[in-house]
Amino acid sequence: MNEMIKQLSTRFEPKSLNIGFENRIISSRIVAIVNSNSAPIKRLIRKAKENNLLVDGTGGKTTRTSLIMDSGHVVLSSISPRNLSARIERVNLA
Repeated sequence: MNEMIKQLSTRFEPKSLNIGFENRIISSRIVAIVNSNSAPIKRLIRKAKENNLLVDGTGGKTTRTSLIMDSGHVVLSSISPRNLSARIERVNLA
């Protein structure tokens, strides 16, 4: 019985994703990974900031990616969307 509980707990353990500068988020909470250059995403970022739902993980670098979370938060990263997608795939396979 204890072995079964141990297997289940490791299966559902949240997996963190490094979004740059040792900032981490839970990968299962990501809804979308988008390039931050378009006008609609810039508006989304501005509204998130106004509503205190913006998390800046860029470390002062240029924002390249916006991560939309299931909680409504918008997380900014200086890593490209392609690289973040590859990191997510690696995290989910581990």
